[in-house]
Amino acid sequence: MEYIIWCDESVSKGKHYSDFYGGVLVQSIHLDEVKERLSQKKSELEMNQELKWSKMTSMYLEVYQGMMDEFFALIKEGKMKVRIMFRQTAHQAIVPQDNREKRFHLLYYQFIKHGFGFGFSNETDREIYLKPFFDKLPDTKEKNEEFKNHIYALQSLTNFSKANIKIRRDDIAEVDSRKHLELQCLDIVLGAMSFRLNDMHKEIPEGKKRRGKRTVAKEKLFKYISSYIREIYPGFNIGMSTGIQGEIKNRWLHSYRHWNFVPKDMIVNKENFK
Repeated sequence: MEYIIWCDESVSKGKHYSDFYGGVLVQSIHLDEVKERLSQKKSELEMNQELKWSKMTSMYLEVYQGMMDEFFALIKEGKMKVRIMFRQTAHQAIVPQDNREKRFHLLYYQFIKHGFGFGFSNETDREIYLKPFFDKLPDTKEKNEEFKNHIYALQSLTNFSKANIKIRRDDIAEVDSRKHLELQCLDIVLGAMSFRLNDMHKEIPEGKKRRGKRTVAKEKLFKYISSYIREIYPGFNIGMSTGIQGEIKNRWLHSYRHWNFVPKDMIVNKENFK
């Protein structure tokens, strides 16, 4: 058994919310079906370009909605898990000087360590291998390799070792999102959450009286995605952490979760509160 995770990051500094990280997890028993269904859906929609939030326009709205239909169908069927992490911009972590340059990787590490609830994922004696695929990391090769070493070391932590989660160093890879539809769909969901949480749906171009067509289309796509999330969690607040609903194992069992990350040591800038 393997857990394959595709990981991506988005907006590092937003008006209200920053540091968006996301992950899609598929168990190896479902991998072929997930890949086939996403690929088939994209072919049916006659979409030849990479799916990307930044490229979404009114012309492609129905195509992107169609991909979200299949993406969330897989989530609801339990063949895919999605986790979204972000931080309120007002919560500014107090970080030692020598760690400030590593902030991007430190937050990514926390996301992988805690976001999926791996400690509750395996109650058998069999080993499960975790294969993390990162959309190309935006840092120096040296820093990225150091980060991968920390990801490799996760298997020595208590929660991971108790669940028999193993990681092979060679399985930690950077990948091209153009070749992975899982990453492309994740980029859309991440982008939609950042768009709405940072009030970008209200933006009006300078010199204009109305919002642009692209902004209107993106808001429609956000609402489309939000409707799927609220089928899973009625009344879901996208800016809040998803609760465990009385059972801590739901950190793993839930198919879709949000995590509003709050630093332990921080200062609060009230100007950024939404």
